Amino acid sequence: MPRDKRTEKRIKTVHPALLDELNCIYDEIVATVNSKYVQVRFSTVYRSGSKQNKLYAKGRTAPGRKVTWVRAGGSYHNYGLAVDIVLLIDADKNGTFEKASWNTKYDGNNNGIAEWLEVVKIFNAYGWRWGLFNKKGKRYDLPHFQKSMGYRIKDLKRLRRDGRGYVVFT
Repeated sequence: MPRDKRTEKRIKTVHPALLDELNCIYDEIVATVNSKYVQVRFSTVYRSGSKQNKLYAKGRTAPGRKVTWVRAGGSYHNYGLAVDIVLLIDADKNGTFEKASWNTKYDGNNNGIAEWLEVVKIFNAYGWRWGLFNKKGKRYDLPHFQKSMGYRIKDLKRLRRDGRGYVVFT
């Protein structure tokens, strides 16, 4: 299966320390998850502070429902250390992938394992964390994967930045 061009472009925005790894992850996804009628797209990798604040405003000072709980600097996306995914489905089987899906149980290739869980397995093998957990320990934000590199957000906020704006790990 070919690589998705939008995903390839978004991979290039990941923190440079994770670029090769994320390319390997995506290669595995393409080889083992993508099929004639289902593809995995990385919908977000790096997210700028201004984009983060616009998302934060949704459901608060802007129309729409709340989609994030943190302002600029509060998301691992703001450091190029997170990936969100979406399944693209060719529902009418004409090669156009016209439907976006966040159905974690969808098994379009009929191998008995949901595509979403196949992706989780690949990211986990590289040490990425799937989703986030609320105070009650319930997993949420299922499209989200992150690799903190051992840093909490408050630590990342204090680190020096390189010429491209990425934090410099010491």
